[in-house]
Amino acid sequence: MMGEGQTARIHRRLIDSLYTESMLLADEARGYFDEVGRDERDLLDAMSRVVFSCESLKVTTRLMHVIAWLLTQRAVDAGELPPRDALDPSRRLGAAPETERDAFDSMPLAAQGLIAASIDLHRRVARLDAAQEVPVATTAGSPARMMLDRLAHAF
Repeated sequence: MMGEGQTARIHRRLIDSLYTESMLLADEARGYFDEVGRDERDLLDAMSRVVFSCESLKVTTRLMHVIAWLLTQRAVDAGELPPRDALDPSRRLGAAPETERDAFDSMPLAAQGLIAASIDLHRRVARLDAAQEVPVATTAGSPARMMLDRLAHAF
């Protein structure tokens, strides 16, 4: 049976891994939208340039929401923030701005990759955020069943 300490270590590793992923993606997005993407943006028509700029802001917004949520989780794990405070609406994962299919399809391939990666990361973290609301079963059931139930709620 997995003890609370093991679960905490797994949670901490997951949060650290997602934090590293989000920071790398944020750096990649910054590099692309500030440098390489400028050249690609300049090749687009006027309306597509506006859409390109809006999509870059959406990527940044998704990533900043994820990073803020992950920093909150790290603060809880470090004992700097009580777990109940992490459930305050101001500390929950913010809603992700939607990217319309037509806008996505009109973007250069590199931008599409960043948009898709930011959407995927936000969705994965949203499942973890939502899982915080699900009470963990405390009845004497199968430890394997309880773990499967927790995983099902997280993903």
